[in-house]
Amino acid sequence: MDRPPAKPHLSSFVSIRGQIFSCSFAVSFFFAFFALFCGYSLTLHAADQTAAPVSRPLDIRVQANGFGKASSADITAVLQSAAFEILRHCPQTQLDGIDVYHRTDHPQTGSQRTANGRIPVALSAQDTHWAQYAFQFAHELSHVLANYANSHRLVRYPPQVNFWLEESLCETASLFALRAMSRSWRSSPPYPAWGSYAPWFDNYVEQRLAQPQYQLPVGKPFLVWFRENQTVLRQDSTTWDRNTIVATQLLPIFEAEPSGWESLVFLNRGSHQTTESLEQRLAEWRSQCPKPLRPFVSRIATVFAVKL
Repeated sequence: MDRPPAKPHLSSFVSIRGQIFSCSFAVSFFFAFFALFCGYSLTLHAADQTAAPVSRPLDIRVQANGFGKASSADITAVLQSAAFEILRHCPQTQLDGIDVYHRTDHPQTGSQRTANGRIPVALSAQDTHWAQYAFQFAHELSHVLANYANSHRLVRYPPQVNFWLEESLCETASLFALRAMSRSWRSSPPYPAWGSYAPWFDNYVEQRLAQPQYQLPVGKPFLVWFRENQTVLRQDSTTWDRNTIVATQLLPIFEAEPSGWESLVFLNRGSHQTTESLEQRLAEWRSQCPKPLRPFVSRIATVFAVKL
């Protein structure tokens, strides 16, 4: 579940961020909960057009030490917003409390619960780089869904050759959450003064995906590229350039059918073999899902030319 720190925040925003985040916390706290948990009414995107129940606030505790200038309350508001964009599509999913702390090297979801039964998640973002916080937390939240949801024990199996699929799904979640937050914050930011920040989520995604290492070679179809790179992915699950290329293929499927996020809860259920084929992993994932979610996993499989 380790991943390197995301790219530095867009430097051009630094000069105006002091103006954006100047509202008082007492007033802002009310608007944060009103905006996050009363539902969004946007109709600009397929993901927003899909009816979804409003999720209750995720139990997040942020340890202030290490995050620089950002307050725990403000960080929590951003993380709640990122989580909302995914969990609003997971009505049958239950998650225990999450403890968020800072580490300097890379984000990480812990392999075991805390002594109090909570789920530890580390982020490397600092100060008021909200897009980076959201990007990292959406990634780690997907690991939480795949390994801790609806269960009092860690269900993740030992690392195996198809772990790159989970990492690629987590990268997809980061892209999905930021694009959704860019739409939501235009009308319902956590704090009223933060509405001006909405376009920067989209910009963060666009600038990341514009980097050559995250793009398919010119003229090369994804399936040709995948067949050439699958062996490397199976050997090293966290080759972030390759994970992101896979994520760009998965993102349109999740944006068209965001209820598919709940299928992550069943990704690591069932039997596992350390040398299983991708076809075996996808078939097992699909078999563990409730019937309404199985067609979605089949659509994921088609990205890799796997028929289930």
